[in-house]
Amino acid sequence: MTTMDEWVAAAGGELGLSTTQVRPQLVLDLARDVAHNVLRPGAPVTAYLLGLAVGRGADPDEAAERLSRLARGWPDRDPGPG
Repeated sequence: MTTMDEWVAAAGGELGLSTTQVRPQLVLDLARDVAHNVLRPGAPVTAYLLGLAVGRGADPDEAAERLSRLARGWPDRDPGPG
């Protein structure tokens, strides 16, 4: 068991959640896309939004893909030097 597995089990248990279907890599991939293409602080907020959507019945794979697609297409707002 990895540290991530241990953490997810402990955190889920603390919140009274079953973690048998938790897929950390799905959330980590989404967070990476947001952090690299939009802004770093947006990554945990987006993960939270994904959790809210899934809690309301959204399919995790579909919701994560939609958000990742949005992040990957996000316009670069940093005009850079000059």
